[in-house]
Order: sequence, then structure tokens, then C-alpha cells
Amino acid sequence: MPISPEVAYLRARHANAKLRGDETVAAECKRDLAAQRIEEFIKRTVDAAPPLTSEQRTRLAGILRGAPSASSRGGADAA
Repeated sequence: MPISPEVAYLRARHANAKLRGDETVAAECKRDLAAQRIEEFIKRTVDAAPPLTSEQRTRLAGILRGAPSASSRGGADAA
């Protein structure tokens, strides 16, 4: 799969910041690069999946907001 222009830009910006020794900008670029990769992965996954129920969308949105999952709370999905 080819690299998106956004990922290529952020990778180059991160590398440039590292070369300059600008750790603050490098850390920001690393964060932004991770977020961009996650966003692209989510978009590909959602596009390939069948429609989700309202409950499924709510549960997935909670994960993105940092809400604890049912398994970590000892819910029905806990092993």
C-alpha cells in the first residue's frame, strides 16, 4: 500500500526535526504521524466493514475517547 502524502510529509518533518535536534517539534511530529496513521487505518477498516449498529459505534467511539472497555471493567466480554 502506498504511503499517503500526509504520512510522507509528517515523516519528513519528523526526520528534519530530529536532524536539527529540535526534540519538541520531533515529539509533536511523532504524535501527529501516529494520529494520521491511526486515522487512515480506521478509514480503511470502516470502509471495508458492513454497517455498524448504534451500540457498536458508541462502543468504538468510547475507545477513541479513552473510555474503559467492558472487558477491563469485568463486563460480559471479560475473559
